[in-house]
Amino acid sequence: MAEYRKLGKKTKLRKALLRSQVTALIYKGKIMTTEARAKEVQKLVEPMIALAAKEKDNYETVKVQAKVARKDKDGKRVKEVVDGKKVTVYDVVEKEIKKDSPSRLHARRQLIRFLYPVVEVPKEAAGRKKNTKNVDLVAKLFDEYGPKYAERKGGYTRIVKVGQRKGDGALVVLLEFV
Repeated sequence: MAEYRKLGKKTKLRKALLRSQVTALIYKGKIMTTEARAKEVQKLVEPMIALAAKEKDNYETVKVQAKVARKDKDGKRVKEVVDGKKVTVYDVVEKEIKKDSPSRLHARRQLIRFLYPVVEVPKEAAGRKKNTKNVDLVAKLFDEYGPKYAERKGGYTRIVKVGQRKGDGALVVLLEFV
């Protein structure tokens, strides 16, 4: 018996398809796909959630000082003239950051290597780069899914059969987190 399904695609296309579906599942929480694809995605997502649950508390908080640009009421940077040039004014603030332990850092890098980057675009600015923001899926795994599934011993996703697709009759399922 085969170790994995080929899904009628060549290796690079299959890997890209599965990576994009895993990324979409983690970002949105559920996806609609065929049964064969869902079973393959499930095999890839389950170890990621287990890794996030294992490393969820493996960090220490550290206080650091950071320079942050001062902003006016409109959200624009405040500038002042120094030696005939306009210079941004910075304030020093204390921040608390999470410092990963080596094992959590390694887990983070493993997850980053597999997941595609996700950019969130607001609906009113569709097609523009303004006000877009990058979504940190690895942080979502560690901060949201890790604590949620810490006590669970596997079985983080479920497949719900929806019906047959109209075009080719393939069985369509809903893959979602439990």
